Amino acid sequence: MRIEQDALGKVKLPDDVYYGAQTKRAVDNFPISGLTLPRKFIKAQGVVKLAAARANNGLGELDKKVFRAIEKAALEVIKGTHDDHFVVDVYQAGAGTSQNMNVNEVIANRAIEILGGKKGDYNIVHPNDHVNMAQSTNDTIPTAMYIASYEALKEHLVPVFKGLKNSLLHKSREFDGIVKAGRTHMQDAVPIRLGQEFGGYAETVKKDIHRIERASESLLNLPIGGNALGTGINARAGFRNKVLREIRKITGIKFKGCDNLFEGIQNATPALEVSAMLRGAAVSLTKIANDLRLLSSGPRTGFAEIQLPAVQPGSSIMPGKVNPVMAEMMNMVCFQVIGNDTTISYACQASQLELNVMKPLIAYNLISSIDILSNAVDVFTRRCVDGITADVKRCKEYADATLAMATALNPIIGYSAAAEISKEAYRTGKSVRQLAIEKGI
Repeated sequence: MRIEQDALGKVKLPDDVYYGAQTKRAVDNFPISGLTLPRKFIKAQGVVKLAAARANNGLGELDKKVFRAIEKAALEVIKGTHDDHFVVDVYQAGAGTSQNMNVNEVIANRAIEILGGKKGDYNIVHPNDHVNMAQSTNDTIPTAMYIASYEALKEHLVPVFKGLKNSLLHKSREFDGIVKAGRTHMQDAVPIRLGQEFGGYAETVKKDIHRIERASESLLNLPIGGNALGTGINARAGFRNKVLREIRKITGIKFKGCDNLFEGIQNATPALEVSAMLRGAAVSLTKIANDLRLLSSGPRTGFAEIQLPAVQPGSSIMPGKVNPVMAEMMNMVCFQVIGNDTTISYACQASQLELNVMKPLIAYNLISSIDILSNAVDVFTRRCVDGITADVKRCKEYADATLAMATALNPIIGYSAAAEISKEAYRTGKSVRQLAIEKGI
C-alpha cells in the first residue's frame, strides 16, 4: 500500500494503481452502478491531455523532461494501456471533476514512473500543476465528450446507416416488379409495388443520415481554453489556439473553438442536438422494424409477404417456430436510445448559471446511444435486411383481393358506384377486377 494526501487528508492506495487520492475518494463515495465512462471517452481524455501538454510545452510552461513523460503517458491512455485504472462511476461528482482527476492522476503517476520515481511523488509530476495545467474539468470534460462522440459518429454510426440505406435500396430494386396490397389504418388499400415500399424505407434512412451529419457539425466547436468559466484563467495567451491546433493534429478532424466560451461551458447544446437526431433515427428505425415484423408475420396465418432470414429458434416450447428476432432487437435498442435522449434532455436543462454539472451523465448516454445504435444497425442490416426474400404469389393474391382496387374505377363510374362494387366484392367473395369485367366497366 502507498499513502497519498490531498486537501482533505491522507488516503491509502494499492501500490499497483495509477490513480490517486481524489479518484479513490470518488470510488468510495460513488459505489452506484458499476458503470464507467466508455473507452471512447477515456481515449478522448487522453487526446485532450496530450494536446494540452504539447501546447503548454510550446509556450515554455513545462520542463522538457516532464513534458516528455506526460506525453508518453497520455499516448498510452489513448492506446488503452491503462483502461483498468479508470474506475470512477458514471454517477459521480458534478461536472466530472472526479473523472478529470482520474485521468490527471493516471497520467501523472505513469509519468513519475517513466522518470524513475515512485507513484504518488507529485514533486516530480503533479496531476493538477502539470497534467491539468491551463485546464479545468469544466472545459476538458465537454471537449472530450464532443471529440469521442464526433469520432464515433463519423467512424461507425454514419457508415453503418449508409450500409442499411444501400441494402434497402437494393431490395427496392429487387422487389420492384412485385405488386402487393397497400394498407392504411391497418386496412386494405390500393396496390403498391413491394419495391416502392422498400424504397420509402431507404429514403427514410437517407434523411436520418443527413440530419445526423448536420447535427454532428455542432460537436466540432470545443470549449477547451475556457478553463473554469470561459475566461481562460491561468492559461497563457495563445494556449487556446495551440491546444486546438494540437487536437486537430492528433485526431485529423477540423475541430475549432466555440464562438463564445461562456456559452460553451454553461451548456451542452451540441450533445442535445445530436441526441435529438439519434432519437429521430430511432423512431424511423422502429417503424421499419415493426413493418418487417408485420410483413413477415405467419408463416400461415399472418401477412407472410416477405421472409426474414432464420437466425435462431424462436421458442423454448413450440417446435419449429422462428421469430423475427433481429427486428425485435432493433426495436429494443431504439427504445433505449429514445430513453437516453430523455435523460440527456433533462440533464441539459439542469444547467445553472455558469455551468452544467450533469456532463458525465450526458456523455455516458450520448456515447451509449451512438454505440448501441451503430452495433444494432450493423447486425440488423447484415443478418436481416440483406437476406429478405419476397413471396411473389402471396403478394399477388393480396393485390388481387384488395377491395380498394375499386378506387381505380372512380374516374370511370364515380365514387359512389365504385363503393357499391367494393361492397359487392366483399359480399360475394369475388375480386373487384372480376366484377368490373362482369359488369362491362
